[in-house]
Amino acid sequence: MSSDSLGSAHPAAERSSWGVAFITTFTTVFLAELGDKTQLAALLLSAQSGRPLQVFLGASLALICSSLVGVLLGRWLARVMPAQQLERLAGGLMVALGLWLGRQAVLHLVAPAPSLPPLS
Repeated sequence: MSSDSLGSAHPAAERSSWGVAFITTFTTVFLAELGDKTQLAALLLSAQSGRPLQVFLGASLALICSSLVGVLLGRWLARVMPAQQLERLAGGLMVALGLWLGRQAVLHLVAPAPSLPPLS
């Protein structure tokens, strides 16, 4: 019997699927993070502190930790619900978040928050 008939994949196929998952994840996260508020915060912190290496290390560690939370939560959710339902839930959450942020932006444009008086 071949290994295919036993249900196991060839080592080359396993490496290929690992590479596809890695490249897809890297590209998706890299593009999603470009120009977002996290990158802008790192830019400002680096400019203000004059310590780009420390800002890079801190921002990298923070992204790793937040990604770990997402990976662990995703793994758990994959065990408790079907993939199609998980995709719909994620899509619904993204749409809801977009609508909420859009509403906040419109409310801010219509009635800007009052400025606070000086503390002293």
